Amino acid sequence: MSTAEKYVFPTDVTETWDVPADSSARFSWEYDEPRSRLLSLYQKGKDKQWDSTKRIDWSIDVDWANPIGMPEEYNPFLGTDIWDKMTDKEHDAFTHNQAAWAWSQFLHGEQGAMITAARIVETVPDMDSKFYGATQTMDEARHVETFARFLQDKVGTVFPMNKDLAALLNDALRAKEWDYAYLGMQVLIEGLALAAFGLQRDMAQNPLAKQLLAYVMQDEARHVAFGRLALKDAYAELRDKERGAREDFVVEGCWLMRNRFLGTEVYEALGLPVEECKEIADHSEFQQLFRTLLFSRIVPCVKDIGLWGEKVQKCYAEMGVLDMAGHNLDELMKADEDQAELIDREKAAMAARVAEVDATIAVGASA
Repeated sequence: MSTAEKYVFPTDVTETWDVPADSSARFSWEYDEPRSRLLSLYQKGKDKQWDSTKRIDWSIDVDWANPIGMPEEYNPFLGTDIWDKMTDKEHDAFTHNQAAWAWSQFLHGEQGAMITAARIVETVPDMDSKFYGATQTMDEARHVETFARFLQDKVGTVFPMNKDLAALLNDALRAKEWDYAYLGMQVLIEGLALAAFGLQRDMAQNPLAKQLLAYVMQDEARHVAFGRLALKDAYAELRDKERGAREDFVVEGCWLMRNRFLGTEVYEALGLPVEECKEIADHSEFQQLFRTLLFSRIVPCVKDIGLWGEKVQKCYAEMGVLDMAGHNLDELMKADEDQAELIDREKAAMAARVAEVDATIAVGASA
């Protein structure tokens, strides 16, 4: 069945979103002086490739009303007049559409990441970065495949790309300088994704959603590390005017992400009072938690790559996240990778127990 039939709003899937590019494809003739840390990351990217049809257990059932299995206490509308006036059927539709909206943005964002990673391979001047960018392009293709399958086969509802996510992608892709694709995707959008993925991974009670997010995050942790390494080297050579332009880009992108991802399209689709719903969501405990976690990876990364001027620090101080500059990014990324490995071990242990029980039953039956 075509995805067109699953979009909440009428969407012409035969049309493409064409973002003009003003960048040059760069060939490099230096093959012998790679950076060891980037080559190590490239090797890790090759070693950690996985197949979503084999690693993920797609036989796990999903509840239509709560596809992710999010605990009710994290519903920002619980206890409000809007929620209390809804029927049980309307509650289910609301929770379903909230999950569909969030995961639709994951899906569209991953397609943006796939295209941006391919752009990085094309435009970055260093061969070691081209190597790693190629593995990331494959990772992002797998993520698109995985989120698309979950949405189409398990959820059954898809939302169009949020206009603010589209705006940030547009800015990253249109820039003439090669590093803006890194900055927009590897630092800001991937940082946002890791926060959103991590929050839902840790809260999700559905094991399919939990393992899917954990496996994707294992890849994303490498992607952020890639952007961090490449940009730290490049930005050490920036002139003040160039650095200032990139700091402006960071500030604008961070405010955009912080203030505008409120699920407005869900309220529109369900015929709810949009402005009232936005006000509730904006001040909810869940939204405050998300906004805090959102910057746990972005702030220390921005500082580490050298975009730490007065305007950036002022932005983070106003958001109340300046102290996150001291977070250990390596430990955060390792924890993301470890979570995926833990799920693999738990699945292997469960499979071994099932096999042992089956063997015992078979012995008993033949006695």
